[in-house]
Amino acid sequence: MAAQKPADVCEIKAIDEKKVRSVKKTMLTSDESVTLSETFSVLADPTRLKLIYALSKEELCVCDLAGILEISVSAVSHQLRILRNMRLVKFRKHAKMVYYSLDDKHIANLFLEGLNHVRE
Repeated sequence: MAAQKPADVCEIKAIDEKKVRSVKKTMLTSDESVTLSETFSVLADPTRLKLIYALSKEELCVCDLAGILEISVSAVSHQLRILRNMRLVKFRKHAKMVYYSLDDKHIANLFLEGLNHVRE
């Protein structure tokens, strides 16, 4: 008895060379795909997503973030370090305070697009 082919696989092998060439011209480099994968991996943590959300609304210090998320300052600092290493957040020091914000508008856009997708 012959095995049935899954419905989500082409029944014949036919390659559209024009489409293949077109996409290949703009395909991600290896470095881009690794960095993007690492970025999404870092964002795959609920605490870090909450930090990103809070920082999309307002520049905040570590203590403010700890109060918002109801976790320790140490836990917030640890997560912010991970986000900072991936260039998703940045900080500025003012006197004895350290304030965090998103690194750039692309981070907010990336987050909001994902959130909109989830909420639809």
